[in-house]
Amino acid sequence: QDAAAGKEHFKKLGCGGCHQVGPDAKNLMGPQLNCAVGRAAGSVEGYAYTPALKGAGLTWDEATLDKWITNPKAVVAGTKMIFNRKTEAADRANLSAT
Repeated sequence: QDAAAGKEHFKKLGCGGCHQVGPDAKNLMGPQLNCAVGRAAGSVEGYAYTPALKGAGLTWDEATLDKWITNPKAVVAGTKMIFNRKTEAADRANLSAT
């Protein structure tokens, strides 16, 4: 995985319109994404998750994030996350490293 490439892909996909990453990251339309790997889905304090995501019982790992980035609604029906861009497997893996 390449975190620098992941940051570039994050920008290219427009993820920053909804999410922030970094020391001063805040929740926007989506939750901040710091330290997502290993965290329970629906657990960022101060973010209003859908009941579907909050009750999904997921812990973010690379495999789950890969599926999520590919098609969030296939992972958790009822999520408000919208993402409908095709991405390559390597790009999705790099996003997980950011």
